[in-house]
Amino acid sequence: MTALKGTLPWDWYSGTIPDNAIIDETAYVETTYSFNLYRSHAPVGLQIGKGSSIYLGTMFDVGTYGQVSLGNYSLMNSVRIICDEEIKIGDYALISWNVVLMDTYRVPFNPVERRKELVRIPKRKLRNIDAKHSARPIHIGANVWIGFDACVLPGVTIGEGSIIGARSVVTTDVAPYTIAAGNPARVIRHLEA
Repeated sequence: MTALKGTLPWDWYSGTIPDNAIIDETAYVETTYSFNLYRSHAPVGLQIGKGSSIYLGTMFDVGTYGQVSLGNYSLMNSVRIICDEEIKIGDYALISWNVVLMDTYRVPFNPVERRKELVRIPKRKLRNIDAKHSARPIHIGANVWIGFDACVLPGVTIGEGSIIGARSVVTTDVAPYTIAAGNPARVIRHLEA
C-alpha cells in the first residue's frame, strides 16, 4: 500500500499533506487546506482508510497530541474536526455538511478563567486557544450517518449503524442501530440490524 504524500496535483491550495498523516492511495482529499489548523506531533496524527473521501470545507483542527482515524469507504463533506486526544470514525460512515466533532472544549468552564484565556489569545503567534483542558475521545462506529449541522460533543460513542438527525447535538452515547435527533439528541427509534 502506498499513501498520498506531499502536494495534490488537483489542489487549488499550495499546502502539503503532513508527514504524520497516513492517507491510503485510493482515498480522495480535495485540498490540503483541510490541514491548515493541523498541529499533531503524534506518530500518526491522521489515518484515512481506502476509498474514503474528504471534500472541500473539511478542517482538521488537531492539537499537538491529537489522533484522528477515518475507516474505509467513509465520506466527510465540510466537517470540522476538533481533536486534542482521539476521534475514531468507522468504515462506511457518512458525515454530512457542517458537522462538528469535538473531543474537547479547549476553554475552561469557569468564566473568570475563560476570560483570561481569551485575553491571552491575541498575544500568541497562531492565535490558538491553549488546549490544556481535558479531552475525551469520540468513537463513531461503522455504517453511521450523521446529518448536516449536527454536533458531537466530547466523550460520545455512536454505535454501529446509527443515524443522527440533522442539527442534533449529541451529548451522550447512542446505542448501535438507533436513530437519535434533537438538542440534546434523544432516541427516536431503534433499527433492525
